[in-house]
Amino acid sequence: MTTCDRNPTKLLIILITFLCFNNIIAKNEWISDATTDQTGKIWALLIAGSNGYDNYRHQGGIPDENIIVFMYDDIAFHPSNPRPGIIINKPDGNDVYHGVPKDYTGKHVNAVNFYAAILGNKSALTGGSGKVIHSGPQDHIFIYYSDHGAAGMLGMPEGDYIFVNDLIDVLKRKHKAKNYKSMVIYVEACESGSMFEGVLPENIKIYATTASNATEDSWATYCPKQSHRSPKDYNTCLGDLFSVAWMEDSDKHDLSKETLNQQYHAVRRRTFVDKSGYGSHVMLYGNKRIGNDFLDTFLGNSPDYDNYKYSVQSPQTISSLSKLSSNSVSQRDASLIHYQYKFQEAPFGSREKMEAREQLEDEIFKRRHADNSINSIGKLLFGQARSSEILHNVRAQGQSLVDDWHCFKTFVKIYEKHCNRMSSYGMKYTRAIANICNAGITMHQMDQACLQTCLGKT
Repeated sequence: MTTCDRNPTKLLIILITFLCFNNIIAKNEWISDATTDQTGKIWALLIAGSNGYDNYRHQGGIPDENIIVFMYDDIAFHPSNPRPGIIINKPDGNDVYHGVPKDYTGKHVNAVNFYAAILGNKSALTGGSGKVIHSGPQDHIFIYYSDHGAAGMLGMPEGDYIFVNDLIDVLKRKHKAKNYKSMVIYVEACESGSMFEGVLPENIKIYATTASNATEDSWATYCPKQSHRSPKDYNTCLGDLFSVAWMEDSDKHDLSKETLNQQYHAVRRRTFVDKSGYGSHVMLYGNKRIGNDFLDTFLGNSPDYDNYKYSVQSPQTISSLSKLSSNSVSQRDASLIHYQYKFQEAPFGSREKMEAREQLEDEIFKRRHADNSINSIGKLLFGQARSSEILHNVRAQGQSLVDDWHCFKTFVKIYEKHCNRMSSYGMKYTRAIANICNAGITMHQMDQACLQTCLGKT
């Protein structure tokens, strides 16, 4: 199941991500004590942006009070959570919600606060704890993002999307201010490679790893009716495959002895597309020399782990033993799978059965609406013969998604103004919108095509 749907299945996956990370860092003293060059400190910013119980998987494993945490925080006591007040990140996992720090929640989980936190700009914040990254020239920064993605942008539960050009601009500004020595970014989202493909400079000391390349979905795991399935009382997936892979790899190794590159290759093997077609291509961008640094440079190493018995198995063996691809599902289908399972499991003739059927039918309708809308817009703009070729065009690897980012952002907003905000499934069509920009369509033409398609007006 891809991890790109906004559904009850999704929240579980983000959740597992944070939960596992919480186990890795263990104590809330580690980050303040962790140093790299005697004077350098470690900073971490973690964001799980989805909202709704269906996005459970994105909000797991929140770390200590010294880390900046963004989480929507609507899962633990959501009516659909079979264990109120408890959050787990894997089938046999313990509660990882109690005592979790939450710097930015609800409406404060937005792109404005995300950028402000990275830049250390408290005056730009719109709520929350006020915690930002006050890093210096010798410090190391780790940023982990988990939410719904699409070509050219990342989702947020409130406000605007995180668009490629805005994110890269913020990172360049951080580098220009000489506020870090090196930065590592892990992104869990569909088509997450598009956030860095052809746009992340190699000379600003950033090492970025993404769950998928620029054109494919990422995947959910620990889902209902799988061999490594979620508990029977859960009707959603518990984790994201990429995030589960890097967190469980971190939990198996001494972070002072495993490098970023070693983890990248281990996670890539575990997440890689197999013969069944499951999985994604984990990608690497930016300054690859940073990959020679050890993981504890960015994740720290808790004193509690001094006597921990790490696995002595090779990365290849670990990858083979823990391969979950065949038990994973495309993120784009996460919501659909959730509602199908919920409908199947509800007692015959019950109110729950009726409600589940309505939710399933609504999900199917929204998916058809997204499919039909973008196809109709394409035909209005390019004609029957050329539409499909233009909308589905994929640029060569290494080339950015779009020539004019302002056009892309504007066209996304025009589409949503007339055709409603994109669901996680509908976000699959942002590449088509980018192609419309690249084809030279004007703002007026796009507006009229969307208006005619979604409101039935000429």
